[in-house]
Amino acid sequence: MTDTTTQTGIVHLTDRMPQMGGAEILASLVPPPQFDGATFDSYRADDAYPSQEEAKQLLLRFAGRSVPVKRAGLFSRPKKETPMKPGVYLDGGFGVGKTHLLAAIYHAMPARRKYFGSFIEYTALVGALGYKNTVDLLRGADLLCIDEFELDDPGDTMVMTRLLGELVASGTRMAATSNTPPNALGEGRFAAQDFLREIHQMADRFQTIRIDGVDFRQRSLDGQAKVWDEQSYAAEITDAADVSAASDDSFEDLVRHLARVHPSRYIRLIDGLAGIGLRDVHTLTDQSEALRLVAFVDRAYDAQIPVIATGTPLNEVFSEEMLGGGYRKKYLRAISRLVALTHSQRA
Repeated sequence: MTDTTTQTGIVHLTDRMPQMGGAEILASLVPPPQFDGATFDSYRADDAYPSQEEAKQLLLRFAGRSVPVKRAGLFSRPKKETPMKPGVYLDGGFGVGKTHLLAAIYHAMPARRKYFGSFIEYTALVGALGYKNTVDLLRGADLLCIDEFELDDPGDTMVMTRLLGELVASGTRMAATSNTPPNALGEGRFAAQDFLREIHQMADRFQTIRIDGVDFRQRSLDGQAKVWDEQSYAAEITDAADVSAASDDSFEDLVRHLARVHPSRYIRLIDGLAGIGLRDVHTLTDQSEALRLVAFVDRAYDAQIPVIATGTPLNEVFSEEMLGGGYRKKYLRAISRLVALTHSQRA
């Protein structure tokens, strides 16, 4: 694959067809750069939501770190701690710091073999290597961190249930984040009742930790994505291209191109970019196109690449019908991230 990290100038994402093998996917299973320094100490719990500090204390235990114990009264017995399950599952809304805490677990555990990836990256690994080879490769890992755990179809349900079961049996510990409690995974997206046994079996391996709070990305924003006119768009893309490669594509062309690239390769699609330019954004009405855009936005947000766009504000890119359906939480998370990226400053 061509090294894009040192290129400058304007490029078109629609010209890129990145390829990734199993070994490259495995090597990429580390926290995104923005979470390189994520620790429990740097996690700022909001006092208005006690569940954030409670989650932090539980996760310190899970990571094997000492937690200050409150002294018992003179005649009271110290409280016995409940043994933790082999997995922890961080359930909460978007923007409450779940990924930060997940990365803190990764950095805190002195594991010899540990991996950190999004749910889609693990399923892509299975797709690239095959189920048996993936199990053989991951077996013996001390820790698996799975961000944005979602089950969008029955096939993923079966694969991930089997994979997690085999790895837990071999001693692997797991930490996952999601906007959906494990017993509700798949609801509204496929006939979840047909897979309840598998879903509950998977949920039994996790201790669910609820984290409440407000989306930190929206605390200083008005909830509206920034929109550029044609002249300021061209100037912004040109400025970004002077620093590193900057992309310039029509929104419609990018949406069509995403269908030709596996979502696990979106991270390579945006390699080396200082900005992502999208012209003539419009509201999507096709569910498959919308879900691919969500996956693309997740990777752009992980890489913290500013988005410059014209047309419809990106907070209106998903139709009202979509926002009322089974993927509502995914779309709201993507909107939150898109708003933040349109207000981002280039490094």
